[in-house]
Amino acid sequence: MNPVQNFSLKRTASAVAAAAVIAGTLGGCQGSALSGGSASSAPSSQTSASAGGTIKVGVLHSLSGTMAISEVSVRDAELMAIDEINAKGGVLGKKLVPVIEDGASDPQTFAEKAKKLLQNDKVATIFGCWTSASRKAVKPVVEQNNGLWYPVQYEGMEQSPNIFYTGAAPNQQIVPAVEWLLKNKGKKFFLLGSDYVFPRTANKIIKAELKAEGGTVVGEEYTPMGNTDYSTIINKIKADKPDVVFNTLNGDSNVAFFKQLKDAGISSSDLATLSVSIAEEEVKSIGTANMKGHYVSWSYYETTDTPENKKFVADYKAKYGSSRVTDDPIEAGYNAVYLWSRAVEKAGSVDVDKVKAAAKGLKFDAPEGKITIDGDNQHLYKSVRIGEVQGDGSIREVWSTPSAIKPDPYLKTYSWAKGLSN
Repeated sequence: MNPVQNFSLKRTASAVAAAAVIAGTLGGCQGSALSGGSASSAPSSQTSASAGGTIKVGVLHSLSGTMAISEVSVRDAELMAIDEINAKGGVLGKKLVPVIEDGASDPQTFAEKAKKLLQNDKVATIFGCWTSASRKAVKPVVEQNNGLWYPVQYEGMEQSPNIFYTGAAPNQQIVPAVEWLLKNKGKKFFLLGSDYVFPRTANKIIKAELKAEGGTVVGEEYTPMGNTDYSTIINKIKADKPDVVFNTLNGDSNVAFFKQLKDAGISSSDLATLSVSIAEEEVKSIGTANMKGHYVSWSYYETTDTPENKKFVADYKAKYGSSRVTDDPIEAGYNAVYLWSRAVEKAGSVDVDKVKAAAKGLKFDAPEGKITIDGDNQHLYKSVRIGEVQGDGSIREVWSTPSAIKPDPYLKTYSWAKGLSN
C-alpha cells in the first residue's frame, strides 16, 4: 500500500475521491506499472489530436488559487517551447496547438480538466500538474486515455506507464539534501510541510534516512494548503532548537512562513532552512530579504553554467520580460515539451505506445545539462544541486553531483528505505 493511504487528510482525501470518481466514470483504469498491468491507448483520440496540419496538446496548471504562485511560470515555459518548436517547423511537419486549462489548485478540478482535454479536446498528450495530490488525481485519467508529462520533483514511490516524470525523484533531491545537511549543518531536524501527499511521504523518507545516519527529528508539523499563520509553529521551532528546518511547504504558505520567521527575529545565520519546493520564482514572491542565506535543493538554477542555459534564460526573459526568472520546474516543463516532441518524431506518430517505446533512452541537451529518459521507469537521469539564496534573489550553487544520476523512485538502492513503499 502506498504510504499516503495511511493519512486521512482533507486534501489527500479530496484527491483520492476525485481519482475514484474519474476512474469510475471512465469504466476503470487499466492496470498501472505498480500492479504489473499496462495502460491502453485511445487511437481515435490520437487521430483527432493530429488531424490536418496541427497537433493539439494539453497544458494543465493552476492559474488561480494557492499554487498559481508556482505554476503560471511553468505554463509559460511550456508555451515557449511550443512556440520554438513551431518556429522550426513543428512536429511531424505539423504545428502544435496548446489547449490551456486551469487546475485551480484543486485535485478534483485537475482530474476533470484532464478528462476534458483528453476526451473532448482530443489532445495528443498533457503537460502539467504540480502537487502530488493533483498528479494522483489525474493519474487514472491519463492511464485510461493517454499520457502526462509531469515537471516537478516529487516524493517517489510511484511509476505509471502513462506518466513521464521530468522533475527529480527522491534520490535526486530529498535524500542528497539530507546527506548534505547532516555533514554541514547538524543532526537535529525540524520537519515542516503542507498537509498533503508530497510532504507526508517526503518526511517519511527523511525520518528513515535520519534514523540510519544518526540524525534526529525534534519536531514535525503540517499545515493546510494556503495556511498563513505560523506563529505557533515558529514558537515550537524556538523551543525545540533544531539545527535545521527541512521545509516541504508548498504554494503561498511559504510567503507567510518566511516573513513571520524573519519578523520573529530568526535569520538564516540563526537557523538554516532547506526547502524543496522553493525556487527562484517563489523567492521573488517571498522576498529576498526573507530568504537570503537559506538553502534549496534542485537539479537546475537560473545561474547554472551551461551554454544551453545561457540561451534559455535569455530567450525566456526576451519573451516574458527582463524581470522574470527561470527555475527548476520551469526548466523541467520546457524540457518535457522537447522530450515529447523528439519522441514523437522518432516514433513517426503520436500513438502513445509508439511514443513510449521511442522515448526509452532519449537524450536531450537541456539547460541543466544532458538529461536521459530511463526506459525502465520513465524518470530522468538528473544532477543534484544544493543552492544558497543570495541577496539579489539568485541562487548560488554550493554543492553538486559530478554528473547526472540514475532515477530511483522507490529508493531500492538504499537499505534503510526498505518498506517505505508498502
